[in-house]
Amino acid sequence: MKKKYSLSKEELTLFREAVPGTKRLKNDTILHKPERKAPVVSSPKRLQQEQIDATYYFSDEFQPMLDDEGPVRHVRPDVSHFEMKKLRRGDYSPELFLDLHGLTQNEAKKELGALIAACRREHVHCACVMHGHGKHILKQQTPLWLAQHPDVEAFHQAPREFGGNAALLVLVELDDKTQEL
Repeated sequence: MKKKYSLSKEELTLFREAVPGTKRLKNDTILHKPERKAPVVSSPKRLQQEQIDATYYFSDEFQPMLDDEGPVRHVRPDVSHFEMKKLRRGDYSPELFLDLHGLTQNEAKKELGALIAACRREHVHCACVMHGHGKHILKQQTPLWLAQHPDVEAFHQAPREFGGNAALLVLVELDDKTQEL
């Protein structure tokens, strides 16, 4: 950042005399930028298997305990609640978007599994899932499916610019296993 105004030596000494005993503050603001690693080239068979594996975790019978009050949100027990707070504030911006409008539940499950697999393959930490309002079927089911998947660290209702209460921001766990494959 360029300094627009520079002070003369006389002005600096006058200022230092006016505020004796003060120290310059150190700026401790840290900007977290996502680490982008080179994507791993995969065969079409392997990509299809990843999608099948990712949908394995979604069950319609299992009902995870999600908070009923307030916005839709969930954080895995081993993940810091501060991650969900950062999602809510908009510190993360999604790099991949998935629109579930007009899909059946089975199609939505497959697409959700493909999104999680793509996030892990492409080393994308944050994604946005737009489920819409509609008849509230996908709006109710999507959080239940995401809470079951072991690679989903947290999710929260998206800020207004990413879809508001018709979308979710999802944090996907990235680890060293995806780099070795």
